Amino acid sequence: MGDILIVDDEKDIRDLISDILIDEGYSTSLAANSDETFQNILDTMPKLIILDIWLKGSSLDGIDILKNIRKNNPSIPVVIISGHGNIEIAVAAIKQGAYDFIEKPFNIDQLTVVISRAMETSHLRSENAALRVKEIPSSKLVGSSAVFKSFKQQLDKVSSGNSRIMLTGGAGSGKEVAARYIHEQSQRQHNAFVTVNSASMSADKMEELLFGSETFDNIQIGLLEQANGGILFFDEVADMPIGTQSKILRVLVDQQFIRIGGKTKISFDIRVISSSSRNLLIEIEKKNFREELYHRLNVIPISVPSLETRLDDIPLIANHFINELNKTQGLPNRSLSDKAVAYLQTRDWPGNIRQLRNVLERSLILGSQSGDISPTELQIKQVATSDNSLTSIDNLLGVPLRDARELFERDYLVAQINRFGGNISKTAHFVGMERSALHRKLKTLNVVTSSKNGARVAKKNEADTDINK
Repeated sequence: MGDILIVDDEKDIRDLISDILIDEGYSTSLAANSDETFQNILDTMPKLIILDIWLKGSSLDGIDILKNIRKNNPSIPVVIISGHGNIEIAVAAIKQGAYDFIEKPFNIDQLTVVISRAMETSHLRSENAALRVKEIPSSKLVGSSAVFKSFKQQLDKVSSGNSRIMLTGGAGSGKEVAARYIHEQSQRQHNAFVTVNSASMSADKMEELLFGSETFDNIQIGLLEQANGGILFFDEVADMPIGTQSKILRVLVDQQFIRIGGKTKISFDIRVISSSSRNLLIEIEKKNFREELYHRLNVIPISVPSLETRLDDIPLIANHFINELNKTQGLPNRSLSDKAVAYLQTRDWPGNIRQLRNVLERSLILGSQSGDISPTELQIKQVATSDNSLTSIDNLLGVPLRDARELFERDYLVAQINRFGGNISKTAHFVGMERSALHRKLKTLNVVTSSKNGARVAKKNEADTDINK
């Protein structure tokens, strides 16, 4: 029986990865298509799956296989590999629940690091049966931007009450950290904080794990009872099975439940906080989420800001993670160079704060052991966008020097303004211009600023297209 299932249509690749992992002490099994993959899962239940995106001769491609695994075997981490360098597909895979993405040809050190971390994740999921009652980790919120301060003020206002809270925001934006911060600031801080990871639950086991069970000679305490007096956090509530949603709704109305197999009604006192990275109103329209439950959970809606709206917080967040990784994993306690900070502040962050932490952890593991972290050590793959990347040399080659200079200046200033959270004074100081001169330059270049998710952002005026014609 193999701990790691390797799925690739190329035998040489399967054998190569297998040999590397066997040398690292793992056992492996191999599959070339979707049929062999599902049969292997039924026969051996691997702890980890390495899955290629493109599978010749397979009835399902890698994304479809991933969706099936996430639905039927959500506790198995899946690492996606692809030799096509298609970052859009990588992002799609991560959104579908893949643990990580590795591009072929892969670096052996990177492969082994990712596999080691993924196997650790698998081990933890097995130990906790995908529903975990956690010891409370750090609930520290880090930042100094206007967006961050406004967000933190919202959390402070709602912490002392008992109203149900719905936290919304992109994957990796820090919704659970926000929930734990509320718990720490509340009168329930000395009681349990229980996380229900809706995305990692199997529908047939969820109700037993939530409500508990009893027989004539045994009682199993469920998550609701364990959270009594404290906070129950439904993480990614949109993934909760529709049948369970109805029962949770009834429990919230009655403030009572009955264990599976039991007869006695049990009362409880908990505060419910929920989170979702999906639009629940759309899920309601699709009949995937009960509208009544939505209104019960969405008493106080709070939007968790994306990293994109608080780029000027990146130095503080990065320093926090580096110190944390040093204390918890013994990784080098290095600093970011000024160029590395600028590099991070001008990247796209579809994975938000979680992605930033992963980038820093990878650079500390694979990079130098001393000195400042440089941009080349960070290695962030980007999805090219017209609004968030400097003009490429290919685009500049087709225009005269004057127009090329104007294109570059516009993209450069847009990136710098967004880097400093829309603060014109900080931007002017950094680029070496008087504030009034910068305003005139922005007007000349048709750069406008507007509000987006509570932050000031700069962008090119879409009405100005003369340069690009």
